[in-house]
Amino acid sequence: MEPSIAEDETVPQGGVAYVICSMSDIPSQRARGFELMQVAEDGTEQPFNLVIVRWGRQVFGYVNRCPHDGVKLDWERNQFLDPNGIRLMCGKHGALFELGTGACLEGPCKGKNLVPVTLSVIDNDICALGVTLAEDVDDDDEDEVTSCSDEGGGV
Repeated sequence: MEPSIAEDETVPQGGVAYVICSMSDIPSQRARGFELMQVAEDGTEQPFNLVIVRWGRQVFGYVNRCPHDGVKLDWERNQFLDPNGIRLMCGKHGALFELGTGACLEGPCKGKNLVPVTLSVIDNDICALGVTLAEDVDDDDEDEVTSCSDEGGGV
């Protein structure tokens, strides 16, 4: 699913919410990675790797980059959680991060944090706020902008 735009009164005025996926795309107590493109301040597009954790109706988002040496967290595609399934884990060094805060609790980056990405759940879609994502728009997709209303449950 390519990100689309969701505009809503719960989004800060002038802000844009980008639909990343549906809540049903991530089972509860699981995490999923997304490789997107972000528009930088100079207008260039850069990779924006995101991990979203779903815990019931709560969602948590972080840039998919370990603060220790900048590697992606997943040790296999979409494998982000420790063996107990209760913390994010860096696949390279085994650093453990708290799901709700991104704080490193154990490992070489203890005391540092993952970079948070603000998420909101709008019309059962998980949306990213506070970023500008590049959209793949071709002539057939121009009308696929989604308008959403707040359903709650966002973090």
